[in-house]
Amino acid sequence: MSKLDVLTPQNSQVIFIDHQPQMAFGVQSIDRQTLKNNAVGLAKAAKIFGIPTTITTVETEAFSGYTYPELLDVFPEAPILERSSMNSWDDQKVRDALLGHATAGAGKVLVAGLWTEVCNCTFALSCLADTDLEIYMVADASGGTSKEAHDQAMARMVQAGVVPVTWQQVLLEWQRDWAHRDSYDAVMALVKEHSGAYGMGVDYAYTMVHKAPQRSVHAGPVRAPVPAE
Repeated sequence: MSKLDVLTPQNSQVIFIDHQPQMAFGVQSIDRQTLKNNAVGLAKAAKIFGIPTTITTVETEAFSGYTYPELLDVFPEAPILERSSMNSWDDQKVRDALLGHATAGAGKVLVAGLWTEVCNCTFALSCLADTDLEIYMVADASGGTSKEAHDQAMARMVQAGVVPVTWQQVLLEWQRDWAHRDSYDAVMALVKEHSGAYGMGVDYAYTMVHKAPQRSVHAGPVRAPVPAE
């Protein structure tokens, strides 16, 4: 496998590390709502393309709280791999999950997590030191305790061989060709929900150029519920 190979649904797997409220409280490198939007967008992209996905948490009940419910809703049956170590690679359950997916060809590991400078960085360095897996750090679905902390951690990881990417870049690399109609509609729906200005542009093209109906025309007025007598 080579870093010159583009990401495909066959060579990719995803790990979400510690997308938990207490960890998010400390994030200062990116707007927290944007961070959640991007992480959930990445998760939905992985769901569309059938990407093997691992979710891991740290000290859930003692400190960090439960994983974003919006993320769990995407993978309701996925096991949550709880750890005590800040470095996910220290946990045998996590190693087994990632290496198991790799044996099926998913040797490119996309990482989204909190915090960039701690849990993401130590995981990436340890995994690279111990295996032939490739690490792709989804920078805008991860966050650090300051912009400086995030940026310097990203720089350190890149020096070690980690590939920096963004969640929408990953989505479109998996789609690759708009002629892939089996995923087209789901990708467009995801873009409209999570891709900001790009999604607005898609809505504009659908309604103004292709004359798709405006949803609001058919929704009717919003009415307050009538109390029971």
